[in-house]
Amino acid sequence: MAAGAPRDPVPGASSASGPLAADPQPRGSRSAGPRRGAGDPVKALLHRHRELCEQAVDPLEIAAGLEAHGVTDRTAARFRHRDVFSLAEELYARVPRDGAPAPQPGPMPAPRPRRGWIPLTFLPGALGAAVVTGLHLTHGRLRQLVVLGGLLAVALAVRAALRSGPLAPRHGTVAWRTASGTRAGTLWLLGYAALGDGLVRAVVAGGPDALPDGTPDGPWPVTAAPVLALLLACAPAAWCAHLLTAGARRRLAGSRGLRDFTAAARPLLLGTVALFLTALAALLALCGAVLHENAAFPEGLTLGALLLLARLLAAHHHRHAPAVTLGAAAAAEAVGPALLLAGRLPGCTFLATPVQALLDAWSPAALPTLACGTAALILLVHSLRTLTRASAHAPPGTPE
Repeated sequence: MAAGAPRDPVPGASSASGPLAADPQPRGSRSAGPRRGAGDPVKALLHRHRELCEQAVDPLEIAAGLEAHGVTDRTAARFRHRDVFSLAEELYARVPRDGAPAPQPGPMPAPRPRRGWIPLTFLPGALGAAVVTGLHLTHGRLRQLVVLGGLLAVALAVRAALRSGPLAPRHGTVAWRTASGTRAGTLWLLGYAALGDGLVRAVVAGGPDALPDGTPDGPWPVTAAPVLALLLACAPAAWCAHLLTAGARRRLAGSRGLRDFTAAARPLLLGTVALFLTALAALLALCGAVLHENAAFPEGLTLGALLLLARLLAAHHHRHAPAVTLGAAAAAEAVGPALLLAGRLPGCTFLATPVQALLDAWSPAALPTLACGTAALILLVHSLRTLTRASAHAPPGTPE
């Protein structure tokens, strides 16, 4: 470039860093110059995100999409706007719409619950109750058939409940590896909730001497109360997810900056989790009383919180972290019985010492409580950083 040649006034036109990293104008002329024209930085941003701006039906959708691409309120100030929402309103107004005047931005409509998914949320709990009833009324081979058929029916019901309504993923399909890892981790955690404590007790006593027979008094005791409570909690989980989405949309419409929305969304997310745990605690107490079993509050509540947060993240297009966290929790639960069994080998008694000390200090419930509680805490911190962003609550059709 020749000496004294003027700098390119359009960010991203001659720089690989794009319009978000360059100054829209040379220093010293920030307040001078028109906003439109050849040196218009907003026009360059519009060209870069034309698909987002053309498909949006509301400026709020553009604001959420810009945030997903890394635009912050500080970035918007480079385009001479006070925040991303103001910048989105100008982008929305500049898109040609067949000569029709751009409508004034209004509140984003909250999603209304449809009748189709509401019965599906009650189906897992109803089938789970039927399976538990069958276990108490049948014996021998008939009980095995009831268990196999019931597990298949419950799995299909849970799949149907998670594929529609507020808990369904809103952005396309899920990668096969991620989906498989999430399912495997979830199945292991639910299976351990029913069989894990009994297995640990049997191993400590020198067993197990036989496979579980589906009863709490067998050689490998089965605890049905926490699993049944979690199946019944599918309905509260769906409604809590709906309340989270509806509340986030209302706060998105009333916010004038990304920080304002994040500050309003954090207590909403925490309140949603607390509401679900309250409902789950009531269901645990109810199932424990009806089945005359231990309600298993510590492991039931931590597992419920982990599954809810994992599903909320997956429904809002954050699927990698739930898959990894669920897998880590499942692996941690498997380590306990494995170390106890390995401690029976000659010269390997030291392997079982940490687990045995934990069991002596608390109970077999310590293993799933620590594993699921730690994983749930990690996902909660991750959710407070991701689900409180405006882009996480954009309407389903918003381009990413």
